[in-house]
Amino acid sequence: MSLSERLQAAQRRQQHPNGRSAQKSADTSADAETPEDSGPPPATRAAIRKAGGGTKKPAAPKAAAEPDDALRQLKDDAAATLFKRIGARLNDPSLAEHQLHSLVRAELNTVIEKSSIPLSSEERRRLTAEVQDDVLGYGPLQRLLDDPDVTEVMVNGPDKIYIEKSGQLQQAASRFASEEHLRLVIERIVSRIGRRIDESAPMVDARLLDGSRVNAVIPPLAFNGSSLTIRKFSKDPFKAADLVRFGTLSPEMVELLDACVAAKLNVIVSGGTGSGKTTLLNVLSSFIPEGERIVTIEDAVELQLQQDHVVRLESRPPNVEGKGEVSIRDLVRNSLRMRPDRIVVGEVRGGESLDMLQAMNTGHDGSLSTVHANSPRDAISRLETLVLMAGMDLPLRAIREQIASAVDVIVQLTRLRDGTRRVTAVTEVHGMEGQTVTLQDVFLFDYSAGVDESGTFLGKPVSTGIRPRFTDRFEEMGITVSPHVFAQPPAGTGR
Repeated sequence: MSLSERLQAAQRRQQHPNGRSAQKSADTSADAETPEDSGPPPATRAAIRKAGGGTKKPAAPKAAAEPDDALRQLKDDAAATLFKRIGARLNDPSLAEHQLHSLVRAELNTVIEKSSIPLSSEERRRLTAEVQDDVLGYGPLQRLLDDPDVTEVMVNGPDKIYIEKSGQLQQAASRFASEEHLRLVIERIVSRIGRRIDESAPMVDARLLDGSRVNAVIPPLAFNGSSLTIRKFSKDPFKAADLVRFGTLSPEMVELLDACVAAKLNVIVSGGTGSGKTTLLNVLSSFIPEGERIVTIEDAVELQLQQDHVVRLESRPPNVEGKGEVSIRDLVRNSLRMRPDRIVVGEVRGGESLDMLQAMNTGHDGSLSTVHANSPRDAISRLETLVLMAGMDLPLRAIREQIASAVDVIVQLTRLRDGTRRVTAVTEVHGMEGQTVTLQDVFLFDYSAGVDESGTFLGKPVSTGIRPRFTDRFEEMGITVSPHVFAQPPAGTGR
């Protein structure tokens, strides 16, 4: 039975639920069924007939399934026809994005009009949207990426797509048609920024046009099918007020960090994976005064700075021949020749940490960066390790002196078990005491407040009551901070 005939037969069964379809295919004549029938699925009935035993039982209704199958087939046919008609123009650089979308819609309407399958207005709208997603967008991921409540999308092969909402993971109903379909979407993402992914380079870091972070791993490294992870960034970057509303920061903490950035203190944002380091770095960078020259250095451009005078640098992986690589360390060294007022490194994870510390110690005050660590003390140890990766045979004391002299403030972010992201410590780097880098907490998260019935932490960051030494720098630069910023909360309301 043709696709059109099956769809029409299903529609007749919906209109006449007590009747039988008059049209049967020769290979399914023994399986005639009514919408009220129930029984084993077609594959099971075929196995019974092949075995020569069993009495045929009525099957479950297929009235709803057949139109879906027909629409899916029509979608595949429409996409294939559309590629044949305008495939060469999809990568035409002379076509603007809105012109390309208009062209696809016009050609798609022509393809659907020529189809013999009757479609309702809702089916037509759904078909058009899905084919456009396949041709111009990211297939079944497009709707998830358009959903503002989804913060992360994780693809574990073509059949399993997970999303993060409100800090919690859940499986999405969407899926890819095949491994080839998933690979096509991955290729579309990485090719738009000049990256590549194949068997010789089966891992890649990339980004979407809106800056969302993308990581892809394909077979043979990904055993169960290609893996794709997309960390979405808000189209409207979060501001300090948003983080206060989320409970990530307190108003007092915002006032202090604003003063730290204005006073050109060197700030390191520390935290685990997915704790919100890049988001907080964006907020801190928004405190940089207008008129300063900012150079940002990243593996894949993610920062969304709002200032006008910004130079954005992005590292480059090696080409097919293994040449042409430009590392973060190369960019940090080059940035020193670009007359920067501020250097913002998206993340230090290697030998570039030594160059960054040297820049902080040689007149480039007010630099910002992030590092993976679970506490401020761990952040110091992590920086020590990263400096050793630079290949310089430096004594540990010299490295610690560099860190103690360069870094002024460490802001610790933690993703709590309730899914929220909170600043759990703002710590001042005092200096050296013997062989140890000394730290002093200015704010700490109040874990003692416990959790509510839903498991959400009730605590917030509160002042330790200690006034940090860098407030002397505030006074020298004429920056005022309210006295209540360092005031301890009354007994019974805080720590």
